[in-house]
Amino acid sequence: MFLKQLKDRNPRLLEVSVALHQAGDIPPNSYVIDLDALEDNTRHLTVEAHALDLTVYAMTKQLGRAPGVLDAMIAGGADGFVAVDMDCARSIVRNNHPLGHLGHLVQIAKSEVDEAVAMHPSYWTVFSQNKVSQAAAAAHRVGRVQDMLVRVFDSGDIFYPGHEGGVAVEDLPAMINYINSLEGARFAGLTTFPALLFDDEVGQVATTPNVETLARAADLAVRCPGVDRDTLQINTPGTTSTVTLSRLAEAGSTQVEPGHGLTGTTPLHAVEKLPEIPAVLYLSEVAHIHFGTPFCFGGGLYIDPVFGPYKTSALIAHDPAEVEKAPIPVDIPDSAAIDYYAKLHPPEARKVEEGATVIFGFRIQAFVTRARIVGLSGVQRGQAGVVGIWNSFGELYPTGVSV
Repeated sequence: MFLKQLKDRNPRLLEVSVALHQAGDIPPNSYVIDLDALEDNTRHLTVEAHALDLTVYAMTKQLGRAPGVLDAMIAGGADGFVAVDMDCARSIVRNNHPLGHLGHLVQIAKSEVDEAVAMHPSYWTVFSQNKVSQAAAAAHRVGRVQDMLVRVFDSGDIFYPGHEGGVAVEDLPAMINYINSLEGARFAGLTTFPALLFDDEVGQVATTPNVETLARAADLAVRCPGVDRDTLQINTPGTTSTVTLSRLAEAGSTQVEPGHGLTGTTPLHAVEKLPEIPAVLYLSEVAHIHFGTPFCFGGGLYIDPVFGPYKTSALIAHDPAEVEKAPIPVDIPDSAAIDYYAKLHPPEARKVEEGATVIFGFRIQAFVTRARIVGLSGVQRGQAGVVGIWNSFGELYPTGVSV
């Protein structure tokens, strides 16, 4: 989906990735990240966000929670990070980065609340009174008062399948009063997901009905004792990029949580030239050839289904000059299968050898794969090198590569 954008706007990342892979510095099954482009993309977004009085909590899951990646986002001006689950939170805190938001999308298990409180998250999202009481008790045990966000919903709101949960908007006042009645807890604001979605029919990003629910919820919240509209936090994640920030600010948002926007891989980036350039690719290698069909290594072939089904293609290159050749069709294993390999279908006249570099441009979700995360610096300056190689938990990957 993003190969054309990579070739048009970040061809150096393609060329460098091939050169470093062929030199043995990048292993196959790697998400390769241009850290300088990531930093620049983050800076574009945060400058605009801060001008609109929006706090920026960068998402960490798509890029495998790698510390070098988090460093680039902080250098670009991100205010902190959102942890989609406790594994994200552990990597953020382990590397001394600010944990801005915890508990959304994934609630915190009761066995992990003490660990979560010790991480000092700025905000903690809850879906139920039970989760409030667990978090509040843990915070009170260590003398803290935890700021809580409540995810609200109403009929007609949109959830991704399996993401459902939260507090019905009509029950919000009771929830706020309950939070503020507990030692160790304080109601701080509201959240939803997704606040924005890409509309395939018009090729643009649109607000979801959830945003209207947030506005009604905010009106209800400020009628509750102790809730001040000036300090009420409105958290609006989903399909965030520089060009969507003003729309979110106008809708009352105070916090945004860009993820794919920072790597130039939101659906809107696929159809328009936005400020953020593509900063990530998936790199594999031809593993073997069976009856004339090349197979490349898998492990990270989870393609984010945000676009719906589409035909996948890849670049094959034995050296950097070959990235100019046309992409070839690829058969990706069904999502129910283990992605040991993908099948490549070059034209008959195209010679492909084992060990050739294979590059994909799909939208990644590193945290649900067994792929490596490879950070590169100096890509645009002609001084490219590997900064680090990590696994999807943000831990340094054991390889022979000097990092």
